[in-house]
Amino acid sequence: MEELRQKLEELKGNLNKVIIGKEKELELILAALLAEGHVLLEDVPGTGKTILARSLAKSINSSFSRIQFTPDLLPNDIVGIHFFNQKNQEFEWKPGPIHAHIVLADELNRTTPRSQSALLEAMAEKQVTVDGKTILLPKPFFVVATQNPIETEGTFPLPEAQLDRFIIKLSLGYPTFEEEMMMIHRFKENNPLEQLEAVIQAEDIQQMQSDVKKVHINEDLITYISKIIHALRTHKEIEVGPSPRATLALVRFVQALSFIRGRSFVLPEDIQEAVVPVLEHRLMIGMDISLQKTAKDLVIETVNQISVPLEDIR
Repeated sequence: MEELRQKLEELKGNLNKVIIGKEKELELILAALLAEGHVLLEDVPGTGKTILARSLAKSINSSFSRIQFTPDLLPNDIVGIHFFNQKNQEFEWKPGPIHAHIVLADELNRTTPRSQSALLEAMAEKQVTVDGKTILLPKPFFVVATQNPIETEGTFPLPEAQLDRFIIKLSLGYPTFEEEMMMIHRFKENNPLEQLEAVIQAEDIQQMQSDVKKVHINEDLITYISKIIHALRTHKEIEVGPSPRATLALVRFVQALSFIRGRSFVLPEDIQEAVVPVLEHRLMIGMDISLQKTAKDLVIETVNQISVPLEDIR
């Protein structure tokens, strides 16, 4: 366990050679990876989403692929196809870009729902089905999807079923003045991504994913999570609340967050930090424009109204 934690610290340090600042966001993304989930990054172009995904793949010595989603993209362009080889007169399997450890699904909302749905089975079951045959994806399997929040023309909003597959939704945001100065100096002569070397193996990530499931959650904290979920489901301003999948995602995510922070047990603070990135994108709020509240506002308000367990939760 301690050896794995040391490797995890090396992984964080390696990513910080390329990604400047964003310590909290990196921690949440790594927690999503160890929780065997996927991440949706909603951000304007040029904020480092692709570099982050590539840096992660290089750091854990794993395969990486980038899928540029466009309106003419077909499901077989993602999962792969059996094609007829005229030379040997046989059908051969050509895997698509989804067959990688780290997959960057760039501008996911620019493709049609038919192609978006090609990711559903892959993200939920870690497999794809082509011509009636089930093909397992590599382990670990981690999707980092992006979408641009300021462009709506020519886009296809992700359906709730697709959004529910992402364990968290984040925004990296712009760097601070100091971070931008550091970025200029770091990148002005060389691209640090090119010199980045692996510090951990894919097998280590799999072991961490297994260890995360052993992180202890006190019964009072399980009750605390359930109260939050049910309060959101019955909230008068929320039309559709968190699904049972969201409940399990929150539990697994706080276990991973605790593991990353060097603990074998969950604290209430872990839950309070996780509720917004895990639950915000899963909610459908009412159409009463007079309220002028976002899903994030409603999550925070709800959590603040529920008493926090104060007993020993180790």
